[in-house]
Amino acid sequence: MKTFRIMVLLISLLIALACTDAGVKEYRLEVVAEYPHDTGSYTQGLFFHDGQMYESTGLHGKSTFRKVDVETGEALEKLNFDKKYFVEGSVIWNGNLYILTWESRVAFIYDAETLEYKSSWKYPREGWGITTDGKHLIASDGTANLYFMDENFAQKKKILVTIDDRPVRFLNELEYIDGKIWANVYTADEIVIIDPKDGRVEGVIDCRGLLPKELRTPDTDVLNGIAYDEKTGKIYLTGKNWPKIYEIKLTRQ
Repeated sequence: MKTFRIMVLLISLLIALACTDAGVKEYRLEVVAEYPHDTGSYTQGLFFHDGQMYESTGLHGKSTFRKVDVETGEALEKLNFDKKYFVEGSVIWNGNLYILTWESRVAFIYDAETLEYKSSWKYPREGWGITTDGKHLIASDGTANLYFMDENFAQKKKILVTIDDRPVRFLNELEYIDGKIWANVYTADEIVIIDPKDGRVEGVIDCRGLLPKELRTPDTDVLNGIAYDEKTGKIYLTGKNWPKIYEIKLTRQ
């Protein structure tokens, strides 16, 4: 664990230094509004579909998929998973809901409207984050790689995410926003904005201090969860076991 944390600190340092060297745009957050978030939600995936927020949550014995009321943070509908599964990212594409699991290497497909189970698939790698550009499923696996797949999880393309030609590891939760891929960097307070054509990081968002210290408890975990509502153009961020979801906008540093 100590080695892992040192690696993450080095990655954060790399991102900070490379922003200056590579001309990467640097952003800070401005909080527009805040909403309640279930502190029992170990957030793994967060997204909107047709104006409705959805969330997948992890941990063995606590993994769920939820249709969420943004205003109250309450689950309008919920799917519970067997304790052997640690649920990760989720996304809706072409009428299907895709849900990844972590080390089980199993992916689930549900009907997007009814949330009825359709099928299970052998997944080729660890499941972390997943999003869509409307043409592919795009997934992370905790490395610096992003995988572009078809509806059957067959890989069509792979890109290496870099800053100044150096890989950015621990890519986690993903969201496709205005032609770019936003990615949480696991355990870091940065979100990277990635060009999907070549994997080059075009921007870095400094999220330090988003959740105030007075709202943190021993159960509060890392920043993880990016949702973009295409209908309103609003962007929302949260974290694992956080008490708040924040609607944000970016300002240049």
